[in-house]
Amino acid sequence: MDMRAHCPSRKRLVLVGNGMAGVRTLEELLRIAPDLYDITVFGAEPYPNYNRIALSPVLAGEQTLEEIILNPVSWYEDHGITLHLGKKVVEVDRSRRIVRAADGTEATYDRLLLATGSNPFIVPVPGRELDGVITYRDIADTNAMIEAAAKYKHAVVIGGGLLGLEAANGLMLRGMQVTVVHIAPWLMERQLDEVAGKMLQKSLQERGLKFLIGAQTQALIGGPDGRVMAVQFKDGTEIPADLVVMAAGIRPNIELACSMGLYCQRGVVVTDTMQTVTDPRIYAVGECAEHRGVTYGLVAPLFEQARVLATHLAEFGIGRYLGSQVSTKLKVTGIDLFSAGDFMGGEGTEDIVLSAPYAGVYKKLVIKDDKLVGACLYGDTVDGAWYFKLMREGRPIRDIRDRLMFGESNIGDTGHEGHNKAAAMADDDEVCGCNGVTKGTICKAIQEKGLFTLEEVRKHTKASASCGSCTGLVEQLLMFTAGGDYSATPKKKALCGCTDLSHDEVRQAIRTPLPDGSKLLTIAAVMRHLNWRTPNGCATCRPALNYYLISTWPKEAQDDPQSRFINERSHANIQKDGTYSVVPRMWGGETSAAELRRIADVVDKYKIPTVKVTGGQRIDLLGVKKEDLPKVWRDLGMPSGHAYAKALRTVKTCVGSEWCRFGTQDSTQMGKDLERALWRMYAPHKVKLAVSGCPRNCAEAGIKDVGVIGVDSGWEIYVAGNGGIKTEVAQFLVKVRTAQEVLEYAGAFLQLYREEGWYLERTCHYVARVGLDYVKKRVLDDPQGRRALWERLQFALDGEPDPWFEFDKARVDTRQFEVLSV
Repeated sequence: MDMRAHCPSRKRLVLVGNGMAGVRTLEELLRIAPDLYDITVFGAEPYPNYNRIALSPVLAGEQTLEEIILNPVSWYEDHGITLHLGKKVVEVDRSRRIVRAADGTEATYDRLLLATGSNPFIVPVPGRELDGVITYRDIADTNAMIEAAAKYKHAVVIGGGLLGLEAANGLMLRGMQVTVVHIAPWLMERQLDEVAGKMLQKSLQERGLKFLIGAQTQALIGGPDGRVMAVQFKDGTEIPADLVVMAAGIRPNIELACSMGLYCQRGVVVTDTMQTVTDPRIYAVGECAEHRGVTYGLVAPLFEQARVLATHLAEFGIGRYLGSQVSTKLKVTGIDLFSAGDFMGGEGTEDIVLSAPYAGVYKKLVIKDDKLVGACLYGDTVDGAWYFKLMREGRPIRDIRDRLMFGESNIGDTGHEGHNKAAAMADDDEVCGCNGVTKGTICKAIQEKGLFTLEEVRKHTKASASCGSCTGLVEQLLMFTAGGDYSATPKKKALCGCTDLSHDEVRQAIRTPLPDGSKLLTIAAVMRHLNWRTPNGCATCRPALNYYLISTWPKEAQDDPQSRFINERSHANIQKDGTYSVVPRMWGGETSAAELRRIADVVDKYKIPTVKVTGGQRIDLLGVKKEDLPKVWRDLGMPSGHAYAKALRTVKTCVGSEWCRFGTQDSTQMGKDLERALWRMYAPHKVKLAVSGCPRNCAEAGIKDVGVIGVDSGWEIYVAGNGGIKTEVAQFLVKVRTAQEVLEYAGAFLQLYREEGWYLERTCHYVARVGLDYVKKRVLDDPQGRRALWERLQFALDGEPDPWFEFDKARVDTRQFEVLSV
């Protein structure tokens, strides 16, 4: 599309490659010299410049293609740029200075900018040409994976780096069973040390991904239809595969540059001005460029190159690109990671390590010669930018060494909360590493342009517009700079990035009948009615919507198993080796000789390696193969213990007055009555109960979601306790006289939590949010309302199927337990 005739006073600039690095160069150039060039852009893809980093959210269904476009076609038109989409440049005549595309389109240049990016590495194994074997690099690859996920079941991703893990996560969210094959000893070995890499693997396994670490692919095996059907490894083993995604790294795309006679090594070799060493009229930028022997694949150094290059195209003759000191701050499937410098350590270095696996936090700082030289952070990356600043400045850390691990909040009087962190930053401190945006730039834009929202800041400064890892700090700067104008509009917590609506607003919309009297009964209907940004939602909103629907409209809304987590789909707990654990229900922790014999027989028959008594007085069978699960359930003949679900787990009991000389009430029978009344109950999060027969409280009722303690005159009921990472002591709710009252009051509280708790919110957090006085008002002060809550709970649970035995009614997809031959 030729936007204007060539002006003789202008030079001709041709950009080959319509990606992030090349177009960022044009943006910088147009900012400082808008009238110097007639610009022509060739892009091999049929799309304008888009955020390649955001392909993973598109694959996962969290964003649409339209949402990741950085420069729409109108942007090119507004700047008079001639744009050729879907036209791959195949030839450059350097003597005549003509660029030629595959379809014959030509353009003449005075300056030529190569931004051809990189190509995915194809593992050189037999079968790589089969249908169903693809790479993951662009929109076409993403669309191919989305289409495959709708038709096929088994996916194998070769490569456990960032791109491979994002591809695996996206395919899993679209319903595929995914195995990641990684030849290195741990995941993301270039960005993480072994401890962090294995923590990441454990977290991803808990979500449903499978891993083969250290496995070497030998061949891809095709079926009679010419499509891949299995992956074979060097040791001779095979796994089924309907889709194979190659994500084993990238290589600079230098094919065109080599054909032009430009000097190339790994990439197109450039000087500090980003000019090729062969031809000073030709520049290279981005992943295809090699500078001082280094090629870069992260966004931040590519944008640094673009800024330097633009000054030379503008003929200012200033700026030199001297290379980039790289830090990696990433979000892998929702897990924050940061690494910089020599985080592996070595001779002459010391390590300071903080490891809290159960909290999902790991920090490793590497010290050498009284300076911080490396950092690897997992889970808690808030101090990553500060650590990176210490490395770049080479600041001695002797005076702060004993507090270094605990972050900037422990140095001086600055903190992470509110605006203190933002206020403590200097104006030239970098906030957005991808786009090189400083605090001063952001604050100036907020003040001069009257910005009050994150989206406005992104639009005007590009801060937080690429990988998004600096979003929290940008929001703090907004609060700090805009002051009362920003905080005057309290920011509610959206359910997820697919909507601006809160949990409460979504639940209210589901409860409210439509104008025609009908109800919202499916996830798709909710998304259409509430104008969801993404067509299929994401891993955060789909499970929440599914729960809100079935808890609001029991017997009417249909459970969607694919919107549940892997454990709830398999109705067993997946373990780190890919096997499962089975916990049958034992009412009140009581069992019999017949049940124990069946358990023993099942353990022997299916060669289950480990049997353990749980903290909730149940027996856990660990190491069950997935294909054996239905047979194990059948042979046990015991109800599901729901140890895998956001549901009632157990009702722990002591022996009570029937056996104990201190017991005042029959706690075992009370526990069995509670468990039989509530055992089919799904909830926003897991729910644990306990009943103690006397105030000695042997069943630990004081740290349960609902705790019941027997006293001489009846029962005391406590709520909202938690015995997890942060222990929360349960709060006294009421004292009652009879067992029936215990059922009614406890059931009413749990139904209130079911109806008002946010998905993944424990009872302790729910009560902290609404207040114990509110709970008492609903459960104690309103007898009619209490009975209505109890009755609604009984109605919801009546006839609920046991997923271990009633497969069809519970909508259990039994195909997942089939062993596929290859």
